[in-house]
Amino acid sequence: MNPKPTSKIFVLDTSVLLFDHNALTNFQENNVVIPITVLEELDNFKLGNETKNFEARTIIRLLDKLSEKGGLDTWIPLGKNRGHLKIAMATEALNLDAELVYGKNKNDHKIINVALSLQQHQKETHVVLVTKDINLRIKSKAIGLSSEDYLTGKVQNIRSISEGAVDLDNLDPELIKELYNLNTIPENGILKKEKSANAYYVLNKTSGSILARYNSSNDSIERIEKSYAYGIKPKNVEQTFALDALLNPEIKLIALQGVAGTGKTLLALAAALEQKNNYDQIVLARPIVPLNNRDIGFLPGGAEEKISPYMQPLWDNLKFIKSQFRENERKRKNIEEMETSGFLSLTALAFIRGRSLTNSIFIIDEAQNLTPHEIKTVITRAGEGTKIIFTGDIHQIDTPYMDEQSNGLSYLIDKLKGQPLFAHVKLEKGERSALANLANEHL
Repeated sequence: MNPKPTSKIFVLDTSVLLFDHNALTNFQENNVVIPITVLEELDNFKLGNETKNFEARTIIRLLDKLSEKGGLDTWIPLGKNRGHLKIAMATEALNLDAELVYGKNKNDHKIINVALSLQQHQKETHVVLVTKDINLRIKSKAIGLSSEDYLTGKVQNIRSISEGAVDLDNLDPELIKELYNLNTIPENGILKKEKSANAYYVLNKTSGSILARYNSSNDSIERIEKSYAYGIKPKNVEQTFALDALLNPEIKLIALQGVAGTGKTLLALAAALEQKNNYDQIVLARPIVPLNNRDIGFLPGGAEEKISPYMQPLWDNLKFIKSQFRENERKRKNIEEMETSGFLSLTALAFIRGRSLTNSIFIIDEAQNLTPHEIKTVITRAGEGTKIIFTGDIHQIDTPYMDEQSNGLSYLIDKLKGQPLFAHVKLEKGERSALANLANEHL
């Protein structure tokens, strides 16, 4: 079957399909090609319990279903208002051969050759290699082949993600006085274009300032006072805002963003412990990013022993909270009881798949290492009464195929900012130590 001519043919790399198994349908009416080498790589990823393994299995099943419409070596329709798909390989002699330029027996070069073959024979169509692999994009462009990142789920306005609390000056002193005395006042256009659900503000006046949050449920500005959580007190304005959101039962989804040492995970854990009587379980999780890109299977021991090194930062925060209390104090004993009973549990994020978390507080650390699809998967695990807290630094990403614009934490903030159930707080001031601050500022 020959599809109608399209302006572009997009050739998809394995990294794109592992990032988003729905990628096939995200290129509008343009045609999509999967190099046959990508099928080999998907086969290598199909075993395992990590997200990339689930993505590999899902895309393989999808391709199998599409194959029912005909052989995949011919163009298969992808659906209404979509283009066509086929599996391709470079079988003819090429004017420019990536394997001769860069070397043989490497899958990346075989994938480039498929795109070059299409470019050579589809002269009226613009061929684009789409990949999350930066080096593959560079190699493609170096020999005259168009290549780009997969843009679906990528945040275009990164500035909106990086903004913290809003400073408002030149406000009517009487309004600020009224807010100070009554704790809440009608918004009445005070915030103007800065008005956004659960946004935080520093309202300045000559004699000082007031911290506030906009409550969209009753269209009011509420004064924020410093709160304490399980022996942890906020050390700056941003931490005060963070604890307000964490302790607010009406805010069900929170993103805490900030560099190392700003207190993201510590505050989230302390707030969860403070609210222990309101929930049935506290779950702390981290995505596992293996060192040197090696799977955790090479580590010795059972599942818990394998993931233990990755969970250590969470245990360190819990240990710090326990250190705020003496050995015989009730709050310290409460934490130890929660650990032994399973009320407080630490786990790798991969083990959450398939679970339904009802009436729980769920803290996901290092969320910048999640894809947008993984973020959505986590949130859809939430049952009634569950509060989810994501913490992370969008500038410290440990996975090779994401950046500050395409990671799940940025995507979450961009898509949900201003929603009544969601709050985003950016922590900017490091409180771990003067040495940590020195590294963050100058290294």
